Amino acid sequence: MKTSSLIKTGAGFIVLFLIAIQFFDTTKNIAAVPSENALEKHYQVPDHVQGLLKTSCYDCHSNTTAYPWYNNIQPVKWWLADHVNSGKRHFNFDEFNSYSKEKKLKKLDEVAETIREGEMPLTSYTVVHQNAKLSDIQKSEIEQWVKEVKKQIEYQFVKKQK
Repeated sequence: MKTSSLIKTGAGFIVLFLIAIQFFDTTKNIAAVPSENALEKHYQVPDHVQGLLKTSCYDCHSNTTAYPWYNNIQPVKWWLADHVNSGKRHFNFDEFNSYSKEKKLKKLDEVAETIREGEMPLTSYTVVHQNAKLSDIQKSEIEQWVKEVKKQIEYQFVKKQK
């Protein structure tokens, strides 16, 4: 009898906790205006590569996230906010031109490597966003594009030295 009451009381507290946390919000990652430091404003990005990046990378690695319906439910909202904030700390396409030359080159290498190795996009993301999965051909296209952007960065640096 006591065990049954204890279980009911515990379940009641859990339900109240889950209801209470719904009132705690997070800041959404939605930029009011496009950033002047956005990669595509300073470097050539072919349309098909831009589409791949927007579909597979930008939700976590830019200043604007397309939020799914389940982002309105805590604690999922906290979990997604943490993923987005972490992604932006590691690399942000919308702040790319604010990086130093060395950081730009390093981050581009990381983009190519993590995509090639299948580390990005995250499996937890592609389970829900099937269209974000990258084929081997798409991975190669991004890797080739990274090489081209690195050449553009090196050229700009040489040009500034003159």
